[in-house]
Amino acid sequence: MKKFPSLLAALLLLPAIFLRAEINVVATTADLGSLAQTVGGAHVTVTTLARPTEDPHFVDARPSFIRILHQADLLVEGGAELEQGWLPALVNNARNAKILPGAPGNFRAAAGLQLLEIPAVLDRSQGDVHAFGNPHFLLDPRNASRVAQNLAESLARLDPPHAADYRENAEEFRKMIAEEFPRWQARLAPFKGAPVVTYHKSYDYLLAAFGLELAGTIEPKPGIEPSSAHLETLASDMQARGVKVILAEPNRPDRLCHFLARASGATLLRLPLVPDKSAGCADYRSLVETHVTTLEKTLRSRGK
Repeated sequence: MKKFPSLLAALLLLPAIFLRAEINVVATTADLGSLAQTVGGAHVTVTTLARPTEDPHFVDARPSFIRILHQADLLVEGGAELEQGWLPALVNNARNAKILPGAPGNFRAAAGLQLLEIPAVLDRSQGDVHAFGNPHFLLDPRNASRVAQNLAESLARLDPPHAADYRENAEEFRKMIAEEFPRWQARLAPFKGAPVVTYHKSYDYLLAAFGLELAGTIEPKPGIEPSSAHLETLASDMQARGVKVILAEPNRPDRLCHFLARASGATLLRLPLVPDKSAGCADYRSLVETHVTTLEKTLRSRGK
C-alpha cells in the first residue's frame, strides 16, 4: 500500500513526459544538422553522422551509425548523391521504415532547389559527377533559407502540436538570411569577377552567390587526383589570369595545395564547408560570415 502514492504520482506525470518528448533527428552533415537544430529548436535532438572535417562523399561509416539511424524519427540528408557512397547501406541495415526514401521521416534537402551543373549526359569518364547536379548547394545562403522552410514543414507533419514553432523558427532564419545576404554581397562586391581556383567543385555555389569566378580546379575532373603536369599547367594559367586565391577544403592534402600555391603565387585558403566549432563557426550564420570575412580580407590584401 505504501507504493500506491508513488505509483499514482508517476502515472500522473506520464502526460507531461509525453508532451516533452523530442523528435530524434539524424543529419548526415554538420550544415544540415545546424539547420535542423535551428528549425527544430527545443523540440528536437540532433545527431550528426559526418564529422565536420570529413569529406562528405567518403564518410567512415561506423557500426554505431546503424543504431543511431534505427532510433531516428527523421533523417535529414542532402538528397543529391552527396552521401551515395555510404548512406544507403546504413539506412537499409537500420531497419527503420520511418526514414526510408519516400517515408515521412526522410527529408531530402535538395528537393525543390535549382542545382548547378546537372549533366546533360551521365558519363563517369568525366569523374565523380552527380546525376542531379552539384550537391554542395548549402554554400549559397539563399538555398539554406529555402531548405529551412521545407524542413519546418517536414517537422510540422511529424509533430503537429509544435508546427507553429517550427515555422516560426524557419521564418526567423529566413529573415536573418534576407537581412545579412545583401550585406555579405556588398562586402565582396568590390571584387566581383575575381578568378578563384578550388580543389574540388565544392565552392561553386559560394562563388556564384558572391560574384566570384571559378577559374579552374586542382582536380582535373571531380574526384580525380591531379598529375604533376596538370598542376604545372594550372599554375601557368593562374599566373596568366592573375588568380590570387586558392580555396581548399580542410581535409585536402597539404602537399598538392602548397605546391600549387608556391608555383602560382596565389594564397591558399582552407575554408570549412560546414559549421565547425574548432574553425570558429559553430552555426550556419557564422559559417557564411567566416567565408565572407576571409575572402574579403584576402582579396583586398592581394589587390583582387
